[in-house]
Amino acid sequence: MEDFGVLPNLSMEVVTGALPSLIPKLADLLAGEYNLQKGVKGEIMFLQAELEAMKTALEKLSSDQIDDKQDKIWARDVRELSYDIEDSIDTFMIRGDGRSEPHGFKKFIDRSLGLLTRARIRHRIATDIRDIKSRVIEVHERRERYKISSVAAQPVKVTSDPRLYSQYAKETELVGIEETRDEIIEILMGRNDKIVSIVGFGGLGKTTLAKAVYDKLRAQFDCSAFVSVSQNPHEDKLFQDMFYQLANKNNARINVIDEIKEFLQSKRCIIVLDDIWDISVWNLMTHALPDNNDGYRIITTTRNFNVAQQLCGAYYKLKPLCLHDSKILLHRRIFANEPDQMAEVSDKILKKCAGVPLAIITIASLLANKGGNIIEWHKVYKSMGTGLENNAAVSNMRKILSLSYYDMPSHLRICLLYLSVFPEDYMINKVRLINIWIAEGFIQCGKQGQSLFDVGESYFNDLLNRSMIQPVHDWYSGVIEECRVHDMVHDLIRSLSNEENFVAVQNDTGNTSPSNAIRRLSLQNAKEDHFMTRIAKSLQQVRSVFVFPSDVPLMPALESFRVTRVLDLHGCNLSQCHNLKYLGKLYHLRYLGLRRTSIAQLPREIGTLSFLQTLDITRNKISSLPPTLIQLKSLMFLYTDWSTRLPSGIGNMTCLEYLLLHIDDSTTDAIEEMGQLLELRVLRIVFNKWHNNLVEYLRKLQKVKNLYIEVIDGRRSVGGLDAWVAPQHLCRLNTVRSCWFSTLPAWMNRSVLPNLSFLWIAVRELQLKDLEILGRLPALHSLELEVDHVSLGIHGRFVVGAGSFPCLVHCKFWGFIEPVVFQQGAMPRLRELYLDLLFMWEARETTNGDGSLDMGIRNLPLLQDVLIELRSEVASSEEVERVKATFRCAAEIHPNHPRLTIL
Repeated sequence: MEDFGVLPNLSMEVVTGALPSLIPKLADLLAGEYNLQKGVKGEIMFLQAELEAMKTALEKLSSDQIDDKQDKIWARDVRELSYDIEDSIDTFMIRGDGRSEPHGFKKFIDRSLGLLTRARIRHRIATDIRDIKSRVIEVHERRERYKISSVAAQPVKVTSDPRLYSQYAKETELVGIEETRDEIIEILMGRNDKIVSIVGFGGLGKTTLAKAVYDKLRAQFDCSAFVSVSQNPHEDKLFQDMFYQLANKNNARINVIDEIKEFLQSKRCIIVLDDIWDISVWNLMTHALPDNNDGYRIITTTRNFNVAQQLCGAYYKLKPLCLHDSKILLHRRIFANEPDQMAEVSDKILKKCAGVPLAIITIASLLANKGGNIIEWHKVYKSMGTGLENNAAVSNMRKILSLSYYDMPSHLRICLLYLSVFPEDYMINKVRLINIWIAEGFIQCGKQGQSLFDVGESYFNDLLNRSMIQPVHDWYSGVIEECRVHDMVHDLIRSLSNEENFVAVQNDTGNTSPSNAIRRLSLQNAKEDHFMTRIAKSLQQVRSVFVFPSDVPLMPALESFRVTRVLDLHGCNLSQCHNLKYLGKLYHLRYLGLRRTSIAQLPREIGTLSFLQTLDITRNKISSLPPTLIQLKSLMFLYTDWSTRLPSGIGNMTCLEYLLLHIDDSTTDAIEEMGQLLELRVLRIVFNKWHNNLVEYLRKLQKVKNLYIEVIDGRRSVGGLDAWVAPQHLCRLNTVRSCWFSTLPAWMNRSVLPNLSFLWIAVRELQLKDLEILGRLPALHSLELEVDHVSLGIHGRFVVGAGSFPCLVHCKFWGFIEPVVFQQGAMPRLRELYLDLLFMWEARETTNGDGSLDMGIRNLPLLQDVLIELRSEVASSEEVERVKATFRCAAEIHPNHPRLTIL
């Protein structure tokens, strides 16, 4: 069980406003010779030092989790002030030269402040800086003036564990636990794994499941212990408790770890380490385990997948309850037989609980007080995700969920809070989210050679591993492309965001912001009266705007957004109601999302957006982009459709990391310009016909991670990429529709490409050893491999051996004369198999005694879909039918009964 001696204060968030991005800007102002008015440099230095101290103080307040109203007021004032300061500085730079073309903020400042020789502008910046300084001093003095005591507020003490209010009363009340309990026991006792980690979201019942396994098995062991680790364990107490349970006596020696190790030397034991948050506890635990005794078994529980992976054993991802078991749990807490009229609202409520037992029990305790009043049940349903009502059980549930939130570092908290801009159950695209984080300034530079996107992706993965967001995988590649937020977590971050005035959400329940100064605005099915009275007055302060499709009629005119950094209109129909010409006035803009907005063109004024980093105009009917686009020197991510032509001069956009090119006879110069874009990470090219000089320019792009090349006319080059050597960071390669590799390239192996996850290629001549090399690629999730063995007359049996392709989930083979055979242990994760069989072999070694084909499909344990295309010029119809029957039989006897399609 977690230690609830000190509960975190839900109101003190470490949102540091604009301070992380503002402080470096002040440093840049001081870096050059700018002919500022006398004394201005000194005042900038004062501001820089003062704001750095404020940032440190904000972070300390959050880490200490102090519940002091004066501190919270001061923190709010500092954050709001930081936004205003950054807006003032950025606005001044733009006024200095709105037509400038910066390459990074430093050069932008250089160009803009060069105009300070004009007395009026010099006077304005001096006045602004002095005004800012006076506001900073005022915030500090107000805090000191009303400080009641110099004694710091004490953390709030809680004497009881809030999980006791919502935990299961006894094991007989548990639903669906027998099956999961027995699965854990089978892993623990039936394999070589001595350690099993139960991983899952807070409230899924990890502790309860571990206790059920422990109670079932403990009689089979000489001794046992069930100890709670918690977030901040007292290590001496933890091991003292463990020793007492194991030996049934208190420790009398100094080194309890040595005594545990000695005691366990000849005994079989089972130990549960509940609620591990950090691997350091486990590293210490290993010193207490005997060196030459394999008789121990250990069960751990954790919310963090990274911790589970480091425990050197098996891990079990705990799944949510199915709807049937969720209903049983809900009804068991309220009434034995659900009235028919309650069924619909009951299902809606359970859908929001998403199978999390803690959420179901909490809501059940709330509903129990409502009796069978269906109106009250509907009220509870509508309140879910909007803060719920004031109820002790709900409050305790949120405290439990908040433990995971406050265990995260500050940069992850602010990234998670930002997800409150999206509606409940919204599928959030990973790339879109990371681009927005970058635009907001949440992501700072990482290790040398690591891009901002790489850092953002590591943040995203960390949130996944901590079970704060839920992954949505791409079927073919197995790559996580989207995520969603569990409703209970969404409710938590919505509440925190509201308290800190981080995001103002306008939806059918009204306005969620308690402040008049709205910094981030999300319109989600808003009511017009709320919008008109609350939001219209705050538009000039809004830094981020999200408009969802139903709210397009309420969207303000674009020229209203004076300091907006992020404008996301994904899915909004803008064909009739908005003039995009005013986009050119949004000088502060970093992110512009116009995906699926029914627009046919971009205005020329787009070129004035000197700060713009991301432009997404996909899924529209834009045939060409204006020539002013190449003025966007800060642009990193340009998302367009295949049909959209880019202007000449893209080689000037040297910050580009993502680019899609459609090259025809009129745009061949784009290939050479592409070679100047040395920051490219994702490159997608469509040619009308193959260009022989492509390799020359591809060689320069050493940061490419994702490369896609297609030739529209269908005439693939032979050997066109043979001279190319892939960069070591390559993750995805798709050239199957553009060229043939003559043979498998020497660089296509696990030592050169350890991160390659997606490979679709055509290789004219493939050897068995080449297939073995591909099978050792450790990260490969999707493989489509075409060979040209018919034209070359290459015969031979290809066997996929045990242990090959350990991560593959999607596989397609075509062009082999003889069928590929799968041995037991090959492709253990494969879900989809596509085979193009030419049926020209003499089927001896690959057939059963009756002549039927045996490819070993039964050896692919997770197979779900099989698509087979049979083509033959020599086989009789009887032979073809016999082969089809063999495949049908293989699908029927396979444990998964995969779906079979034969063409």
